[in-house]
Amino acid sequence: MQKRTVRAREGASTATQKTRSHLAWNDFEIILAIANAGSLSGASRALAVSHATVFRRLGEVEQRLGVTLFERSRTGYQPTLAGEQLAETAKIMDEAALAAERKVAGRDLEPSGEIYATTTDSLLMGLLAPLFTQFRVEYPAIVLDVAVSNQLFNLTRREADVAIRPSNLPPENLIGRQLATIGQAIYGHRSLGLSPGASTDTLAKQPWIGAGPRLQDSALDRWMETHELKAACVYRVDTLVNIFSAVRSRMGLAVLPCYLADEDPDIIQLSDPIPELEYGLWFLMHPDLRGVVKIHALKDFLTEAIQAQKQRLAGLLLRLPES
Repeated sequence: MQKRTVRAREGASTATQKTRSHLAWNDFEIILAIANAGSLSGASRALAVSHATVFRRLGEVEQRLGVTLFERSRTGYQPTLAGEQLAETAKIMDEAALAAERKVAGRDLEPSGEIYATTTDSLLMGLLAPLFTQFRVEYPAIVLDVAVSNQLFNLTRREADVAIRPSNLPPENLIGRQLATIGQAIYGHRSLGLSPGASTDTLAKQPWIGAGPRLQDSALDRWMETHELKAACVYRVDTLVNIFSAVRSRMGLAVLPCYLADEDPDIIQLSDPIPELEYGLWFLMHPDLRGVVKIHALKDFLTEAIQAQKQRLAGLLLRLPES
């Protein structure tokens, strides 16, 4: 008799286990979405599922619990006391999950992976190449993939993650930071026998190298036209690196960024930086990459390294005497 009683109790317990089950997170998610929206249609939009799915899942939860969680009316769905209690629990669960995610991301996520960057040939040659080498030493888990182009890649379409580019008017759809001001001055080969501070008339008598139309430097075009130097151009080319190469080859004088020309001992800075030709050096990225750790690692590194060279980049290491 006693054995039968024990078996009966065991059978009842097993039956209860078959009919009862714990609520899963998606059950709490449904309850919270309906409570927040006040309707099934609002909850379906918030969860990106169909109206019928929300209706079915709510019915299953209520049947499983044996209680009504929401009062239905023409104005919407109002939670009962049981519904309010479960919705409040769901809110606490949601906030705890988000807090845990932020904590794990902030503690354990190391800068790693690939960064697709785009910059110009002159910036890579005259400034960025050694900085990228230093960056790799500091962040060995990050791989830099650099596309060299004088055209601004479309960061919105993710042709690149970041752009390090000269600009006085960066695109409004991108975010970033101005790293420095780039100065430009007149340069020529030492063999020409010209001295820093030579008069404009003397410089105008020399052959000049101009920017080709594909370089799209309208400010330089205007400056050369204002100083009647276009007629003196014997050679035009569409990249700054090639203009620099032509100056090194003693073809003539040219306006060049100071960071590109000042490192060559055979090239002489013949003028102070030209105010109307200075421009900003920008680190640009798409807003969607705002919180990416590896992107911020590169931005912070370049900001510190480049601002340490701001005098050189602005062309202020050599100030010519007043004439």
